[in-house]
Amino acid sequence: MSLERTLHHFPLDPASRQVRLALGEKRLAFGEVAVRYWERPKELTALNASGLIPVLLETAEGAQPLALCESRAILDHLEETVPEPPLLGRDPAERAEARRLLQWFDRKFEFEASGYILHEKLEKRLLGLGAPDLTNLRQGRDGLRNHMFYIDKLLQEREWLAGRRLSLADFAASAHLSVIDYFGDVPWGDFPAVKTWYMKLKSRPCFRPLLADRWPGLAPAKHYDDLDF
Repeated sequence: MSLERTLHHFPLDPASRQVRLALGEKRLAFGEVAVRYWERPKELTALNASGLIPVLLETAEGAQPLALCESRAILDHLEETVPEPPLLGRDPAERAEARRLLQWFDRKFEFEASGYILHEKLEKRLLGLGAPDLTNLRQGRDGLRNHMFYIDKLLQEREWLAGRRLSLADFAASAHLSVIDYFGDVPWGDFPAVKTWYMKLKSRPCFRPLLADRWPGLAPAKHYDDLDF
């Protein structure tokens, strides 16, 4: 049965990037619709009443389209329907750790680090809300450093964040960090283990489309798409 996938997303959204990485790693072809989600377009709210991205639309011949709303629902669906390669690990311990870290980055990391930085450097620009607040930026950067210490500790003990194999935990972490890195705010030089891990991820085919992302009026840091930064 022929199945077409279309991802409604914003290129500099960490949640959208997680899904793009998973689709790429599983070698699944998909079309893309870049969404100006902050304007709450009718096309998006018709797919997801919350107005949140990403939304993956799957269309099979002769069947009703299936709209999968937001990153966790999409990632779970992809693991269920396209089990190879598995991105939650092959044993219960690694799957549990990958799930824990998914929650970590989408809640704790976003609340303490990326939320501050991306609101000031990205969302304010998109919404026309003026210059970044330096106090909020400092708080976000302090939170980022604290999390970088934690990531560094994990990577000194493991090959990948959740264990021996690449998992959705790595995609969650790198999705958040890659958007912060777009603006040049990740202190890579102070965390060599994290930098080496990120360089491995940047070199994977699934990551290449992210490195080509650009948004009008928001130029990336010079090293953003450099594999040997």
